[in-house]
Amino acid sequence: MKAVTWQGKRDVRVEEVPDPKIQEPTDAVIRVTSSGLCGSDLHLYEVLTPFMTPGDILGHEPMGIVEEVGPEVPNLRPGDRVVVPFQIACGHCYMCGSGLQTQCETTQVTGEGMGAALFGYTRLYGAVPGGQAEYLRVPQAHYGPIKVPEGPPDDRFVYLSDVLPTAWQAVAYAGVPQGGTVAVLGLGPIGDMACRVAQVKGAGRVFGIDLVPERLRRARERGVETYDLRSFDSEKELVAALQGETDGRGPDAVIDAVGTEAHGSAIAKLVQQGAAIMPRKLSGPMAERFSVDRLAALYTAIDLVRRGGTLSLVGVYGGMADPMPMLTLFDKQIQMRMGQANVRRWSDDILTYLTDEDPLGVQDFATHHVPLTDAPHAYEMFQKKQDGAVKVLMRP
Repeated sequence: MKAVTWQGKRDVRVEEVPDPKIQEPTDAVIRVTSSGLCGSDLHLYEVLTPFMTPGDILGHEPMGIVEEVGPEVPNLRPGDRVVVPFQIACGHCYMCGSGLQTQCETTQVTGEGMGAALFGYTRLYGAVPGGQAEYLRVPQAHYGPIKVPEGPPDDRFVYLSDVLPTAWQAVAYAGVPQGGTVAVLGLGPIGDMACRVAQVKGAGRVFGIDLVPERLRRARERGVETYDLRSFDSEKELVAALQGETDGRGPDAVIDAVGTEAHGSAIAKLVQQGAAIMPRKLSGPMAERFSVDRLAALYTAIDLVRRGGTLSLVGVYGGMADPMPMLTLFDKQIQMRMGQANVRRWSDDILTYLTDEDPLGVQDFATHHVPLTDAPHAYEMFQKKQDGAVKVLMRP
């Protein structure tokens, strides 16, 4: 089959690889019909290269048709249409029962000290072959895949794999009061969708902050009050502007949908890039023990949120030696929640919104649909924010 493989920093290729097969009785194999390109994939493309191996199959946002199931997958049959969550969870351990599927005790990558295995996402998360491919082996298929109806196009449901539950959890963790205010830093796919979820869940005012014109326009067209970072000479001016709209306090909650690749510290950027080009035997241990993030977005979020407010971190951070402004966090009595989205914790709630009325605007959420063979160009376009790329779907 054809699959998108990682070959090095900023080097992905579509190659012929062996077809997946049933390996465990709880496996299924699906024929992929759509697979998303995620901002998290760009971390593999640029920042997290020390944890990758040439030939790794990328992608963690697939949906498709069931081709084959193992003997311990009673709820699926060939021909079923399913969305596959990005994390691999068993559904019966303590963590899954607690709604923390990203901490699944059955699939935890204990050798790396990490949580549940993820599709297409580094050796830290199990180096499981991903879904930017023609076919995908799905472990724990008795629990993970979400069956969806025939009829509507893939765009209606494919975001259940990651974008929708990640944005949904970001808003839930933000704890936005009914009629309250929330600021979303970063209007890429997750931030854009978080704005939409906050609106349908009852936020009074949603502020969206970015510096990419196309992203700001998309959010503004859906009623988000947008702020262009390029219009401010300093972070203090942005904070003052938001305080001026919130009785001098700042928003009730701030969602950081940017993460480690924010424009910020040149020193942190140098450390990240240096680790990416070091010999593999050195770069992995260095990144694991001494890595730092570019924390500009997080520092902005801390300054923006009102005293006693909540920060919800959904942008990916991977540093182990990050300096945190503990005095400010403590003094402002800020609450923080974060983590990978627990897809099956939220999927049933989200499905009720994927109706013909389409209140979340999923039907036209993708800006680009490309064949799988165009993956190298799609990665470059998305990474460089070219051609108005906000969300890219690949079709095998």
